[in-house]
Formats: sequence, C-alpha cells, structure tokens
Amino acid sequence: MEEKILAKVDELSQEMIDTIIRMVQIDSVEGEAEPDAPFGRGVKTALDAALDLAGDMGFSTVNVDNYMGYASYGEGEDYVCAVGHLDVVPTGTGWKQPPFSGYLKDGVIYSRGVLDNKGPIFSCLYALYALKELGIVPDRQVRIIFGCDEETGFEDLKYYLSKEKPPVMGFTPDCKYPVVYAERGRALVEIAPPSMDRFYTLMNDYVLNAKNNGERFHIDFRDQEFGQVEVRNFKILPAASETGNVPSLQFAVSYPAGCTADQIAETIKKEIPDMKTVLVSNMDPVRFEKDCRLVDTLRYTYERVTGMDGTPVTTTGGTYAKMMPNIVPFGPSFPGQKGIGHQPDEWMKVEDIITNAKIYALSLYYLAKDTEMERK
Repeated sequence: MEEKILAKVDELSQEMIDTIIRMVQIDSVEGEAEPDAPFGRGVKTALDAALDLAGDMGFSTVNVDNYMGYASYGEGEDYVCAVGHLDVVPTGTGWKQPPFSGYLKDGVIYSRGVLDNKGPIFSCLYALYALKELGIVPDRQVRIIFGCDEETGFEDLKYYLSKEKPPVMGFTPDCKYPVVYAERGRALVEIAPPSMDRFYTLMNDYVLNAKNNGERFHIDFRDQEFGQVEVRNFKILPAASETGNVPSLQFAVSYPAGCTADQIAETIKKEIPDMKTVLVSNMDPVRFEKDCRLVDTLRYTYERVTGMDGTPVTTTGGTYAKMMPNIVPFGPSFPGQKGIGHQPDEWMKVEDIITNAKIYALSLYYLAKDTEMERK
C-alpha cells in the first residue's frame, strides 16, 4: 500500500503545484476585521478558496465562523489532523519578483507564504486526496485544518477549540524535519524603566552589548535536552501615561523546560528592581515521549520517504502545537533549510513540496488507523 500511496502523490503532483501557485497569489496578510472576516478580507478569501477546493475534491468541509476551516474524510467523533495556516506575514521589501506572483523558476516557487504555510498545508490536503483517490477508508476521521491567525496571535485556534474537540493525534507542517517531539516555552516580557537614563542603561547594557542568552538578566538557563535560553524579538513601545515620556522594552524569551516563565520574570525583577517587569504572556514548553505512537510514526514516515535519519528533535520555535493538544511540529523544512519563511524571496522547491506530500500521505494513513499496525 505504501508504494501505491507514493505513486498516487506523484500522479497528483502537477495539479498540487498548480494549486499552490494559485493559492500563494492571494494576499492573505491580516487586515482590518469585518463582520464575516475576523482577520481581514484577504485571509477570508484564502479560506474560502481552500474550502472550495476541498469541496471540489469531494471532502466534507466546515467553516468555523471564518476563524478556521477544515476538510474532513472518514467517519467517527475522534479525528487525527494536519493543521496549518493561510495567513502570512507582511511582505516587507527586497523582493526580486512581486511577493504574491507565485513566480516559478528552475524548479523553485517564490512567493510570500509558499513555505509559511500554504505550500505545506496544501501538500497535506493533496496527501489526503491521494488516500481518498485510492479508495482507502480511514478508521478515524481525518481533518486538514486551515488556520487564519497563526502569525498574529492564535485567536483562530482559541476559537476553534471553543467550538470543536481537539484531535487524538496530529501534526502541524509549520516547523522543520525530523519530527519535533518538544518545543521550548515562549514568554513575553515587558520592562518599564523609571527614567530615560535608566532606559538607555537597559538598552545599552542588556540589549545592544549583551548576548542573546539572557546572561545580563541572569536568566541564561539551559538544559541538556532543550539547550540554552534565547532572548529575541526586541520591541520598543511608546511611553504609557503612567511612565511619562519613558518608553518600555518588550521581548520574547524562548526557554527550556528546566525553568518556568515565572522564574524568568522574578529573576529579571531582582536584577533591575527599580524597573517594572511584567510577564505579558506565556506558552509553556510542549514535550512528547520520543517513543510514543505519534512521534514514532512520523519518524518512520520521514525515514521511509527520505532515507534520512529521523531521530526526533526539539525546536526554539513556537507553533500551533503550543495550544492544540496532541499534535507535534513536523516539517516542512529539511535539515539545512533555515531563515526562509519570513524573508524576501521566500521560496520552496517543487521537489520538496512533492516529498512533503508523500511524507504526509503516509503519516495520515498510519495515524488514521485505530491501532498501530505492522507497516509496509
């Protein structure tokens, strides 16, 4: 059956590539909310296009009040899923070709969102389509879920989980390979100095002339499994009324499971007691056992398709896995592919898109079984 699934993906590959090129031509940067478009008209257009496509493929579709939508195949209350997103970050400058052109050259597609995350999530849709076209009836319902607010706050997923039960297993194709069994925590910290002098001290001593491991704040925690704390995404915020003309500093702390967000905030307060330190938000670390059925299955499918080492890894990133129960990050970037998603000339190789679809097709095939069965 594996060979039949892989061959069917090859058969559908040109249609899949044409679809992805069409979908990345939709400008789905978050816009002003409207009554039927909570994340703006462009994101709504992308969601409608995705659900229309899935319907044409013969899948059942559900629009969750324009916060998310999904295509489903199979029966049953429990389901497995792939969950990605249609919203994209702003284009920025420096593009060699228009950022929503779907430009294809030498086997590479260039466009905002082709990697993050339209290419991968439509690879998942076509992976499921391959199973359907082969007449494979899954033991569980399978959903391909299209998110609309991954880049700016996860409000889409919060709403989805208020209306729908979570999956029993699944993955988000919005990170890297091999399968990611654990994500670091992500804390957002804000510091308000009492004066401009102290603001300059904060910037000079703790940001501009400091390493990104948080050592100046004494939060340079590390553990063997997750590695070192990383401090990043600094943002200067306008002065609030209670601080007069003094701006505040906000930044993200990506931290290992060996410490907590509260511990990080308290340590910073002790280091700079005259400044107001606030833990604005936090998402705890996520960790699965390396030998659990979900992680082990995804390791197998990655190794089966690519022939590469699929030993599970951790990540410093933050994905839907922070909030959606029972899912892990899985693809789409292969080892050595870094710094692509939010940059000018965002790209994805056609051959990588097809390889992703093959990995995802086998993954959905095995995850949708009631019990872990002998492979091959």
